[in-house]
Amino acid sequence: MTATPKTSKDVQSVTGITVRLAGDSGDGMQLLGTQLTNTSALAGNDVATFPDFPAEIRAPRGTRAGVSGFQVQFASEEIFTPGDQLDALVVMNPAAMVTNLSDLRKGGILIANEDGFIEKEFKLAKVEANPLDASVIEETYRVFKVPMTELTRLAVAEHGLSQKIADRCKNFFAMGLVYWLFGRSLDPTLRFIENKFGGKPDVASANEAALRAGWAYGETTEAFGESYQVEAAELSKGTYRNIMGNQALAWGLIAAAELSDKDLFYGTYPITPASDILHELTKYKNFGVRTFQAEDEIAAVCSTIGAAFGGTMAVTASSGPGIALKGEAMGLGMILELPMIVINVQRGGPSTGLPTKTEQSDLLQSMFGRNGESPLPIVAPRSPGDCFAAAIDAWRIATECMVPVILLSDGYIANGSEPWKIPDVSQIEKITITHPEGADGDEPFMPYARDEKLARPWAIPGTEGLMHRVGGLEKEDGTGNVSYDPANHQLMTDRRAEKVAMIAERIPDQEVFGETSGDTLVVSWGGTYGSCHTAVAQCQAEGMRISHAHIRYLNPLPKNIGDLLRSFKTVIVPELNMGQLRLLLRAEYLVDCIGVNKVQGKPFAVTELVAAIKEHSVPQTKSKAG
Repeated sequence: MTATPKTSKDVQSVTGITVRLAGDSGDGMQLLGTQLTNTSALAGNDVATFPDFPAEIRAPRGTRAGVSGFQVQFASEEIFTPGDQLDALVVMNPAAMVTNLSDLRKGGILIANEDGFIEKEFKLAKVEANPLDASVIEETYRVFKVPMTELTRLAVAEHGLSQKIADRCKNFFAMGLVYWLFGRSLDPTLRFIENKFGGKPDVASANEAALRAGWAYGETTEAFGESYQVEAAELSKGTYRNIMGNQALAWGLIAAAELSDKDLFYGTYPITPASDILHELTKYKNFGVRTFQAEDEIAAVCSTIGAAFGGTMAVTASSGPGIALKGEAMGLGMILELPMIVINVQRGGPSTGLPTKTEQSDLLQSMFGRNGESPLPIVAPRSPGDCFAAAIDAWRIATECMVPVILLSDGYIANGSEPWKIPDVSQIEKITITHPEGADGDEPFMPYARDEKLARPWAIPGTEGLMHRVGGLEKEDGTGNVSYDPANHQLMTDRRAEKVAMIAERIPDQEVFGETSGDTLVVSWGGTYGSCHTAVAQCQAEGMRISHAHIRYLNPLPKNIGDLLRSFKTVIVPELNMGQLRLLLRAEYLVDCIGVNKVQGKPFAVTELVAAIKEHSVPQTKSKAG
C-alpha cells in the first residue's frame, strides 16, 4: 500500500490495497470477496483475486482445515497479481487468524470479529489462549477488535429472523465496514442483495441492514481514525467486466462454436476445479450448447469423441486425476484424427492430491501421458481473461489440423478474476471449416488423404459416399483400413507427429518483455505470468538487464524459442512443479536452465521471485589460484 499525500483530514489516497478476508467455510468469505472485487471493478480499479477454499467438502467448523479465504488487490494502476503482503486482514475466528497472519505486513490492519474469539474456538484452532491478546500482535499490527456478531444481531433484530439466520448476516456487516474503510460504494452490493434475496424480503432487508450497520460502525467509531481511497485506473479504452477464469473459458468455447458455425457439445464428469465450466455452459442452451454429465471420466471423453465424429464442436474437461483416466481415449481421438478440446484445470497432485489448491504439475502428463507415440498440441492461458482467447485458439488449431488439443489451465487461473476488456466479436477471425461433399461416381473416399497441413478430411456420418472405418487400430495411409504393415505404421506415426510439429510455422513467434538478449531471461507459462511479469518489471526498474518470455504454445513451442534461450547468459524457469518445462527446454535446446520450483498449493509471491532472480543472476566469478 503506497501512500500519497492525504486529500483530506480523514481520507488517505493510496495507489493500491491488498485485502484478505478469512473465516470458516460457512462465514460467507467468498461472497464478501466477490462483492468487494465487483465493486472495485465498477469503481474503475484494476483488480486481481485469489480465492482459497478448504480442501474438504465439509471441514469441521472452527478448525484450521476449514478456513476459507479470499484475497483481492485493487489499484489505480495496472496490476498482474492479487498482491504479496497484505495491507489488511479481516478474520472471523482464531483459526482464520493463525493461518493467515504471517502474510500481513508490519503495521498492517487486522480486523477481527471479537465475538468469534472464545474458548471453544481456541480449542478447535489448537491455540492455548486468545491470539488477539498477545502483546506481539498489538505491537506489530493495527488491531481492531469488533464485536461483529453482536452488532449484526442488533442491526437485524427488527426483521424477526432466528438467531442462526441473523448470524449469517455478519459477513455483510464485515462487508460494510471494509467498504467504508476503503472507500467502496454500497450501491452494487445493494443491487446484488435485491436480486439475490428478492424472493425473501425479510432476509434481503436484514442483509441490507447489516451492510449499512458495518458502514455506520466504521464511520462513527473513533477507532479507525482514517479511511483510504483508491482512484480509478487508467486502462485502455473499452468496455470491461470482471470475469473469472472458468467463466471466460466457457464463454470462449461458446464464441469458438459460433465463429465456426458449430453447435457445442460438452461431455464431462464433475471434478474440482473444473466443474464451474459445466455450471456456466448449462446457462447457454440458446447458443446451441449441449452439456452431458457422464457417469465417469472415461464415459465423458468417449462421448466427446462420438460428438467430434458426428461433426460437432466437442469438448471435455477435468483435472489431473481425471485426465489420467481419459488417457487411452485421448489416444483414440488422436489416432482417429478428430478435432476436439481436452481441458485440464490443474490442481495439486499426485492422485487426488490437493483438490482446491493450485499447481502446474500436469505438463509432462499432457506431453507424454498416453501410450504409444501420441503427440498433441498444448495451449496454456496466462490469466483469467486470457482463457477466452485461449479457447478460441485451441479450437482453431484442432479444426485446422484435425487433432485433439489440450488446453492447460490451473486452479489459480480458474478461480481468480480480473477486469476483462470485452472484445469486438466482429473483429475476431472466423474459423472456417470445410467438410467434404459426397464422393463422385466410382472414386473411393479416402478418409486419410491429407491437405497441406497434413490434416485429413472431417467427413460427417450420413453423407452419401463418405462411408469410412474408425477405431483404435492403426490406419492404412489414405484408405483408413486396418493395417499391421510395419512400414505403414512408421509412416502414419511420422505423419501424425509432423502434423503437430508443423503448427509451429503458423503460431506467433515468442514475444519478449524487455530486450531480446541480455544477462537474464525468465521463462514462464500458465498462471505464473502475473508474478513473473511483475518481478521482472521490478528488476528492470533497478537497472538489471533482464527479460521475460511467457510461453502460451507449449507443444509445439514457438520456432524462435531456441535462439531466444541462447541469447541470454542465464535462463530462469519458475514453475509450480518440480521443473517440468525446464526439463523440456533442456532436452530440446541443450540450454542449461535454472529452476525456481514450488509445490505448496500457493502461487508465487513477487518478492520470492525477485529474490530468486537476484540470487541466480549474480555473475559467477572464478576464484584466483593461490
